[in-house]
This record gives sequence, structure tokens and C-alpha cells, in this order.
Amino acid sequence: MIKIREAIVVEGRYDKHALSQLVDTVIIETSGFGIFHDKERLAYIRKLAERRGIIVMTDGDGAGFVIRRYLKGAIDPKDVKHAYIPDIPGRERRKKTASREGKLGVEGMRPEVLLASLRACGATIEDEDAAASGAALKKADLYADGLLGGPDSSRLRAALLQELALPERLTSNGLLEALNVMCTREEYEAALAAARKSFSADSGEK
Repeated sequence: MIKIREAIVVEGRYDKHALSQLVDTVIIETSGFGIFHDKERLAYIRKLAERRGIIVMTDGDGAGFVIRRYLKGAIDPKDVKHAYIPDIPGRERRKKTASREGKLGVEGMRPEVLLASLRACGATIEDEDAAASGAALKKADLYADGLLGGPDSSRLRAALLQELALPERLTSNGLLEALNVMCTREEYEAALAAARKSFSADSGEK
């Protein structure tokens, strides 16, 4: 078990249970959309964010991104880190059917995937060296690299998201933020090259 300085915000109790087996820190549930009407819990999350920072780790589906956006607007950005889980099709064991979008949530992720997501977002882990500095990308870089604004930008962006195991629902601003916390410039360039190769191969088949 690793000790993390930041508190972690998740959607529900099963997510909390999965993470509590791996990390020693405060883990707070939003109770799904319940956080929208729970002023006391939001105040508690804000206080934790000010004192030790928080990491938001929601599911990669539409509901997870709605909750993530809400917290992003309610808490000082300097106190928040965003951990993203990859889009993996499947169904959690406790559920009879898969979610509407057919993706695994936080509770269904393997332990190594959850820990990798926490490390990638820059979690402050006791007795571990600080993470390498981020890619320091700007939106202009994404335009220059063909990820925004071009006729094939959405397909290239999708290939890059798949290469980096990032959720497909990331907006352009979300992509920029994720790249800058999860990648060094070298890692970004390597992933982009692989995405271009994949994109070209797919285009050639059609």
C-alpha cells in the first residue's frame, strides 16, 4: 500500500473500496450526482483541497465527466489534479449488465491501472521520487501537430487518446491538461508518432 498526500474524490462506495486496498489517504465519495446538492460535502472537499490537494478520479463515461466538470468549476484549479482511467470495455463482477456505455468504471480497473493513473496525474507519493516534469504543451502545439482544427484532427486525436489509454470523451482543453500532467514532451512525441502511424494504417485500409 502506498501513502498519498492528496485526498482522492471518487463517485461511489465500490470505487472507494477498490482504492482503499491500494492507497493510504482520505477517499471521499460524491454519491454520484448527489454532490450537486450536498453543500456540506462540497465544503469538506474544498477544505481538503486547500490543505492537502485533491485528486479527482471518476469513471470515463458521460456521468463521470459531468461530475468531474462540476468539481473543476467548484474548486480552485491549483488544488486539483485529475486522474483518468482508460476506456476498457467490460462489466463489473457485481453487476448483471454492463453500463450504458459498456465501459469499466474505477471499481472495475485492475490495481496496477489505478496506481498508474494516480502516478501519471502527479500524485504526491511518500518515499517516491517526484514525477518528471510535464510536456508543457500549449493549445497552439496541438493545432500545429494536427490534433485540432484540421480535417482529420478528430481521428488523429482519437488515435492519440487510444495510444495513451485516455478516455475518448476528453475535450480539447481536457486533452491539453491530461497531456501536461501525464506526459513528458518526449513521451508525448512518441505517442503522437505512434498515433500517426496507426491513423495512416487505418486510412490506407479504407
